[in-house]
Amino acid sequence: MNSTNGLRRVAATRYVTPFREGGSLPGLVEADDLGMYVLKFRGAGQGVKALIAEIVVGELARRLDFRVPEIVLVDLDPELARAEPDQEVQELLRASGGVNLGLDYLPGSFDYNPVVRDPSVEDATRLLWLDALTLNVDRSWRNPNTLLWHRDLWLIDHGASLYFHHSWNPERFPAAKYRFDAADHLMLPFAGPLAGVDAELAARVTPELVREVLALVPDEWLAQDEVFAEPRAAYERFFAARLADRTWVDELEAARVARV
Repeated sequence: MNSTNGLRRVAATRYVTPFREGGSLPGLVEADDLGMYVLKFRGAGQGVKALIAEIVVGELARRLDFRVPEIVLVDLDPELARAEPDQEVQELLRASGGVNLGLDYLPGSFDYNPVVRDPSVEDATRLLWLDALTLNVDRSWRNPNTLLWHRDLWLIDHGASLYFHHSWNPERFPAAKYRFDAADHLMLPFAGPLAGVDAELAARVTPELVREVLALVPDEWLAQDEVFAEPRAAYERFFAARLADRTWVDELEAARVARV
């Protein structure tokens, strides 16, 4: 057990069970620190780009005072597949040898439902802003990707964020504006005016903070990028452009007002 670029690194010792509700078939594993982690596999359909988004957006959220389960890097030995009877899981384990991503398992947590428990206006507004900044298209009523644990709201599953990096296009990147449709966002009905939250959070997402978060991504994941020789710099340019031209905040406010 050690630290890599600020993230702890553990080794998976036992595959426990799959989470069938996840499209990429994440699984629960036990590691050599005796901790239990929700494992996101590098061999899943979205590949390491989804894992990069998990780190970048999850750790950015943490630094903006959202609750996010600890993110760790998990070494996976494909030999663990030998003890798994499910063929689909076997294939996934065999395809995911090496460094994967894990999130601390929150036992007893359950999907957050704002109908059962209203979020605060501040929490709803801040989360709406964060998801729009990072282009997280996967936090809706159908798939909330938030948990309630010990009465607190926790954020999970950011692999669908930063969707542009699945098809980098240097001719139009970095674009100051990418499409984000807030109509179905989990927090839109509960959010308040965005001006104050925008001023606060935009000032906190500094170039230094972005570089700090990007430094947590393993070099070997970024080395697989086929477009940019220096992908960290490309991500930095995205955030700089997104923050410099915040017309998307006006669009969020218009969606909020229309929803109210």
